[in-house]
Amino acid sequence: MADSYPSLVLNADFRPLSYFPLSLWSWQDAIKAVFLDRVNILAKYDQKVHSPSLEMQLPSVIALKQYVHLDRRPAFTRFNVFLRDRFTCQYCSYRGRTEELTFDHVIPRSRGGRTTWDNIVTACQVCNLAKGNRLPQEADMLPLNPPHQPSTWQLQENGRAFPPHFLHESWSDFLYWDSELES
Repeated sequence: MADSYPSLVLNADFRPLSYFPLSLWSWQDAIKAVFLDRVNILAKYDQKVHSPSLEMQLPSVIALKQYVHLDRRPAFTRFNVFLRDRFTCQYCSYRGRTEELTFDHVIPRSRGGRTTWDNIVTACQVCNLAKGNRLPQEADMLPLNPPHQPSTWQLQENGRAFPPHFLHESWSDFLYWDSELES
């Protein structure tokens, strides 16, 4: 049951704390936060939990009572590089799963390139091997988008394009609330 009823966690401004991965808490953590008066319940599942003195519907969507400021500079991780580049090889446009992708030093490390936001791009394994230890001009393989340090907001926007496999219907109003309304 624990994995079957996650709660979507929204910041105090009613936006998800993160889109990718989607900010979810287990039902146990959500109930604990309710009793500690840290969240408001915005939507509920039909499923109930019972104690000797209490019956409660499981929270489906909760909002923090205090706003959590998101870091302006996201962590430099392999996953965040893939997310910045939308899981797309920056040399051939192949869009793959994380296990099919790697990252490439635009300026190879052996030529003084560093492992930083400004020198790393997502690459498929074929392109990474083809480029090898050469500069992009030498390999005739220029990145589609220049590498750069994204903002947390940019990563969140990119993450919205990759919804998780499970989305409860009660979440849709909160996940896409700033999308254009249908006419």
